[in-house]
Amino acid sequence: MMKRSTFSLRSDLVQILMMSLIRALAYAVVLSVLFVLGYIVVRGAGALISEFLFSAPQIDMNGGGIRPALIGSVCLIIGSSLISVPIGIVTALYLNEYASNRPLVSIVRAVIGHLAGFPSILFGLFGLALINLLLQPLFGFGPSIVAGSLTLGVMNIPFIIRVTEDSLMSVPCVRREASMALGATKWETICRIVIPDSLPGIVSGILFSMGRVAGEAAPIMFTAGVLNQRGFPGSVFDGVTALPYYLYEISTAAVQNQQSSNFQYGAAITLLMLVFLFNGAGIIVRNSLNKRLKK
Repeated sequence: MMKRSTFSLRSDLVQILMMSLIRALAYAVVLSVLFVLGYIVVRGAGALISEFLFSAPQIDMNGGGIRPALIGSVCLIIGSSLISVPIGIVTALYLNEYASNRPLVSIVRAVIGHLAGFPSILFGLFGLALINLLLQPLFGFGPSIVAGSLTLGVMNIPFIIRVTEDSLMSVPCVRREASMALGATKWETICRIVIPDSLPGIVSGILFSMGRVAGEAAPIMFTAGVLNQRGFPGSVFDGVTALPYYLYEISTAAVQNQQSSNFQYGAAITLLMLVFLFNGAGIIVRNSLNKRLKK
């Protein structure tokens, strides 16, 4: 009895220590994130006025507004989504619903998983090679909205595939079998059963991918970035700036003063708000669609 009670006491002590350590680490992570966010908000809150959001920057990039960067980010988000979303969803449907469980399919899934974790700068180099080898020689344009959208779209395709396939896998096989047992074809089952049931995960994944694009700087730097753009892009074949790239440029500018410092943090807050907007919308849409499906 003495040995058993000593062992039980040690086990309880170890459990208490481990739970305390995990709790302390969780608090440390949360406090670190809050500290960084609070520091950015305190430094840049004074710059968030209507003139800052809806006016062009000054020539020396030490004042003015971020309107061109905001418009450029929206253009690249929309352009990349038009490329990545259809390709990603169709590929995921094929892999999950039609492809048999062969070694080749497993290899394709493994490659997609690795591509989803690639550093974004590698996709930026891919976009640069695409411009130099294809777009400029054949079509006569270089860094542009088209090039940036293609690069960001290719970067997002693996993410869309993984999110969509996970959502499709969450639909029970019993529902597929019941639909086909009632006479529905495989395509009718996919359209009427599988896609509606997996829609919350697919839509939220698309919105999360938009938030991911909104925060990328390296691909834009190589494929679409224009320094100190003050007007609107004339067409999709023109270069454009975007919030992450613009934030990098003004943060590394040679001239630094209090006004430019506030300008940097104001741009950083705007970028955070844009990313949080898409991520928050993804969570809200997912919860709303899940509630509708449960009714």
